[in-house]
Amino acid sequence: MRIGVLGTGNMADALATQWVRAGHEVFVGGRDEQKAQRLAARIGGGAGHGSLEAAAGFGEAVLAALPYGTGTDVVGDLRATLRGKVLIDCANPVGPGFRLLTENGPSAARRLAAAAPGVRVVKAFNLCHEDVWRMAPPVFDGQPLAVPICGDDEAALALARTLVRDLGCEPVAGGGLDRAGLLEATAALFIGLWVAEQADVRAIAPPLAYATGPRPGNE
Repeated sequence: MRIGVLGTGNMADALATQWVRAGHEVFVGGRDEQKAQRLAARIGGGAGHGSLEAAAGFGEAVLAALPYGTGTDVVGDLRATLRGKVLIDCANPVGPGFRLLTENGPSAARRLAAAAPGVRVVKAFNLCHEDVWRMAPPVFDGQPLAVPICGDDEAALALARTLVRDLGCEPVAGGGLDRAGLLEATAALFIGLWVAEQADVRAIAPPLAYATGPRPGNE
Protein backbone atom coordinates (compact mmCIF):
# COMPACT_ATOMS: atom_id res chain seq x y z
CA MET A 1 0.00 0.00 0.00
CA ARG A 2 1.14 3.57 -0.67
CA ILE A 3 0.98 5.67 2.49
CA GLY A 4 1.50 9.41 2.63
CA VAL A 5 2.53 10.90 5.96
CA LEU A 6 1.69 14.49 6.85
CA GLY A 7 4.12 15.56 9.55
CA THR A 8 7.61 14.79 10.76
CA GLY A 9 7.13 14.28 14.49
CA ASN A 10 7.29 11.27 16.77
CA MET A 11 3.98 9.70 15.75
CA ALA A 12 4.89 9.99 12.08
CA ASP A 13 8.24 8.36 12.83
CA ALA A 14 6.85 5.48 14.91
CA LEU A 15 3.93 4.49 12.68
CA ALA A 16 5.66 4.99 9.35
CA THR A 17 8.67 2.94 10.46
CA GLN A 18 6.43 -0.01 11.30
CA TRP A 19 4.50 0.26 8.04
CA VAL A 20 7.70 0.26 6.01
CA ARG A 21 8.79 -2.87 7.87
CA ALA A 22 5.45 -4.43 6.95
CA GLY A 23 6.21 -3.83 3.28
CA HIS A 24 4.28 -0.64 2.55
CA GLU A 25 5.58 2.27 0.47
CA VAL A 26 5.82 5.46 2.53
CA PHE A 27 6.30 9.10 1.56
CA VAL A 28 6.93 11.67 4.30
CA GLY A 29 5.78 15.24 3.77
CA GLY A 30 6.54 18.28 5.90
CA ARG A 31 6.48 22.03 5.85
CA ASP A 32 10.22 21.76 6.44
CA GLU A 33 11.31 19.42 3.66
CA GLN A 34 14.75 18.95 5.25
CA LYS A 35 13.05 17.45 8.32
CA ALA A 36 11.01 15.24 5.99
CA GLN A 37 14.22 14.10 4.31
CA ARG A 38 15.86 13.27 7.65
CA LEU A 39 12.82 11.32 8.81
CA ALA A 40 12.60 9.38 5.54
CA ALA A 41 16.28 8.46 5.87
CA ARG A 42 15.71 7.28 9.44
CA ILE A 43 12.68 5.22 8.43
CA GLY A 44 14.61 3.60 5.59
CA GLY A 45 13.03 1.11 3.22
CA GLY A 46 13.18 3.55 0.33
CA ALA A 47 10.79 6.01 1.98
CA GLY A 48 10.29 9.13 -0.08
CA HIS A 49 10.15 12.70 1.14
CA GLY A 50 8.99 16.11 0.05
CA SER A 51 6.22 18.61 0.61
CA LEU A 52 2.93 18.08 2.42
CA GLU A 53 1.13 18.26 -0.92
CA ALA A 54 3.42 15.61 -2.43
CA ALA A 55 2.73 13.28 0.50
CA ALA A 56 -1.01 13.84 0.19
CA GLY A 57 -0.87 13.01 -3.50
CA PHE A 58 1.28 9.91 -3.01
CA GLY A 59 -0.82 7.87 -0.63
CA GLU A 60 -3.85 5.65 -1.05
CA ALA A 61 -3.98 6.23 2.70
CA VAL A 62 -2.68 9.38 4.34
CA LEU A 63 -1.68 9.68 7.99
CA ALA A 64 -2.37 13.09 9.52
CA ALA A 65 0.33 13.12 12.21
CA LEU A 66 -0.16 16.80 12.93
CA PRO A 67 -0.64 18.73 16.18
CA TYR A 68 -4.20 19.66 17.00
CA GLY A 69 -4.76 23.21 15.84
CA THR A 70 -2.64 22.96 12.71
CA GLY A 71 -4.16 19.82 11.21
CA THR A 72 -7.38 21.50 10.11
CA ASP A 73 -5.53 24.25 8.23
CA VAL A 74 -3.17 21.78 6.54
CA VAL A 75 -5.94 19.41 5.51
CA GLY A 76 -8.08 22.30 4.32
CA ASP A 77 -5.25 23.54 2.11
CA LEU A 78 -4.84 20.03 0.68
CA ARG A 79 -8.52 19.22 0.29
CA ALA A 80 -8.42 18.94 -3.51
CA THR A 81 -5.45 16.55 -3.39
CA LEU A 82 -6.94 14.50 -0.55
CA ARG A 83 -10.42 14.19 -2.01
CA GLY A 84 -11.54 10.55 -2.07
CA LYS A 85 -8.55 9.33 -0.06
CA VAL A 86 -8.49 7.72 3.37
CA LEU A 87 -7.17 10.15 5.98
CA ILE A 88 -6.16 8.63 9.33
CA ASP A 89 -6.21 11.08 12.22
CA CYS A 90 -4.15 10.21 15.31
CA ALA A 91 -4.24 13.65 16.98
CA ASN A 92 -5.24 14.29 20.58
CA PRO A 93 -6.78 17.70 21.35
CA VAL A 94 -5.48 17.73 24.93
CA GLY A 95 -4.32 20.95 26.57
CA PRO A 96 -2.94 22.14 29.91
CA GLY A 97 -4.36 20.27 32.88
CA PHE A 98 -5.24 17.40 30.52
CA ARG A 99 -8.23 19.43 29.35
CA LEU A 100 -10.08 18.32 26.23
CA LEU A 101 -9.74 21.29 23.86
CA THR A 102 -12.75 20.29 21.77
CA GLU A 103 -15.17 20.14 24.71
CA ASN A 104 -18.73 21.05 23.63
CA GLY A 105 -17.65 21.18 19.99
CA PRO A 106 -16.78 18.86 17.10
CA SER A 107 -14.00 16.33 17.60
CA ALA A 108 -10.61 16.87 16.00
CA ALA A 109 -11.45 14.15 13.48
CA ARG A 110 -14.76 15.73 12.50
CA ARG A 111 -13.04 19.09 12.09
CA LEU A 112 -10.69 17.48 9.58
CA ALA A 113 -13.65 15.97 7.74
CA ALA A 114 -15.38 19.36 7.62
CA ALA A 115 -12.21 21.04 6.34
CA ALA A 116 -11.93 18.60 3.42
CA PRO A 117 -15.32 17.37 2.17
CA GLY A 118 -15.00 14.10 0.26
CA VAL A 119 -12.08 12.89 2.36
CA ARG A 120 -12.77 9.61 4.20
CA VAL A 121 -11.54 10.29 7.74
CA VAL A 122 -10.78 7.50 10.20
CA LYS A 123 -9.81 8.09 13.83
CA ALA A 124 -7.18 5.65 15.13
CA PHE A 125 -3.86 5.28 16.97
CA ASN A 126 -4.53 8.13 19.43
CA LEU A 127 -4.64 6.20 22.72
CA CYS A 128 -0.94 5.31 23.05
CA HIS A 129 2.39 7.04 23.40
CA GLU A 130 4.51 6.90 20.26
CA ASP A 131 6.97 4.48 21.88
CA VAL A 132 4.21 1.89 22.19
CA TRP A 133 3.86 1.98 18.40
CA ARG A 134 7.60 1.34 18.10
CA MET A 135 7.17 -2.04 19.82
CA ALA A 136 7.24 -5.02 17.49
CA PRO A 137 4.57 -5.98 18.31
CA PRO A 138 2.77 -4.25 21.20
CA VAL A 139 1.79 -7.27 23.31
CA PHE A 140 1.00 -7.00 27.02
CA ASP A 141 0.52 -10.03 29.28
CA GLY A 142 0.34 -12.15 26.15
CA GLN A 143 -2.47 -10.08 24.63
CA PRO A 144 -1.98 -7.96 21.49
CA LEU A 145 -2.90 -4.31 21.91
CA ALA A 146 -6.45 -3.52 20.77
CA VAL A 147 -6.83 -0.37 18.65
CA PRO A 148 -10.27 1.28 18.42
CA ILE A 149 -11.08 2.88 15.08
CA CYS A 150 -13.97 5.19 14.17
CA GLY A 151 -15.19 6.09 10.71
CA ASP A 152 -18.16 6.21 8.38
CA ASP A 153 -16.79 4.57 5.22
CA GLU A 154 -16.50 0.78 5.26
CA ALA A 155 -13.71 0.64 2.66
CA ALA A 156 -11.73 3.20 4.65
CA LEU A 157 -12.27 1.21 7.84
CA ALA A 158 -11.11 -1.98 6.12
CA LEU A 159 -7.90 -0.24 5.04
CA ALA A 160 -7.37 1.07 8.58
CA ARG A 161 -7.88 -2.42 9.98
CA THR A 162 -5.11 -3.68 7.70
CA LEU A 163 -2.74 -0.99 8.96
CA VAL A 164 -3.60 -1.83 12.57
CA ARG A 165 -2.90 -5.53 12.01
CA ASP A 166 0.39 -4.67 10.31
CA LEU A 167 1.54 -3.30 13.68
CA GLY A 168 0.72 -6.64 15.33
CA CYS A 169 -2.40 -5.15 16.95
CA GLU A 170 -6.09 -6.04 16.83
CA PRO A 171 -8.58 -3.52 15.40
CA VAL A 172 -11.76 -2.85 17.35
CA ALA A 173 -14.82 -1.20 15.79
CA GLY A 174 -15.45 2.04 17.64
CA GLY A 175 -18.46 3.18 15.62
CA GLY A 176 -18.94 6.05 13.22
CA LEU A 177 -16.94 9.24 13.05
CA ASP A 178 -19.50 10.82 15.37
CA ARG A 179 -17.89 8.69 18.12
CA ALA A 180 -14.33 9.91 17.45
CA GLY A 181 -14.78 12.49 20.18
CA LEU A 182 -15.19 9.64 22.66
CA LEU A 183 -11.76 8.31 21.69
CA GLU A 184 -10.28 11.77 22.10
CA ALA A 185 -11.94 12.20 25.50
CA THR A 186 -10.67 8.77 26.53
CA ALA A 187 -7.15 9.85 25.62
CA ALA A 188 -7.50 12.99 27.75
CA LEU A 189 -8.69 10.88 30.69
CA PHE A 190 -5.98 8.25 30.26
CA ILE A 191 -3.15 10.76 29.88
CA GLY A 192 -4.27 12.55 33.04
CA LEU A 193 -4.45 9.29 34.99
CA TRP A 194 -1.08 8.09 33.70
CA VAL A 195 0.78 11.35 34.26
CA ALA A 196 -0.90 12.95 37.27
CA GLU A 197 -1.92 9.86 39.23
CA GLN A 198 0.56 7.25 37.98
CA ALA A 199 -2.49 5.00 37.65
CA ASP A 200 -2.64 1.81 35.58
CA VAL A 201 -5.68 2.49 33.41
CA ARG A 202 -5.86 -1.17 32.37
CA ALA A 203 -7.03 -1.80 35.95
CA ILE A 204 -10.05 0.52 35.83
CA ALA A 205 -12.27 -1.80 33.75
CA PRO A 206 -13.21 -5.41 34.56
CA PRO A 207 -12.37 -8.24 32.16
CA LEU A 208 -14.88 -8.86 29.38
CA ALA A 209 -16.41 -11.82 31.26
CA TYR A 210 -17.48 -9.39 34.01
CA ALA A 211 -18.48 -6.46 31.79
CA THR A 212 -22.20 -6.94 32.53
CA GLY A 213 -21.69 -8.13 36.08
CA PRO A 214 -20.75 -11.46 37.67
CA ARG A 215 -22.23 -14.62 36.19
CA PRO A 216 -22.41 -18.12 37.65
CA GLY A 217 -18.92 -19.50 37.76
CA ASN A 218 -17.30 -16.05 37.61
CA GLU A 219 -17.81 -15.01 41.24
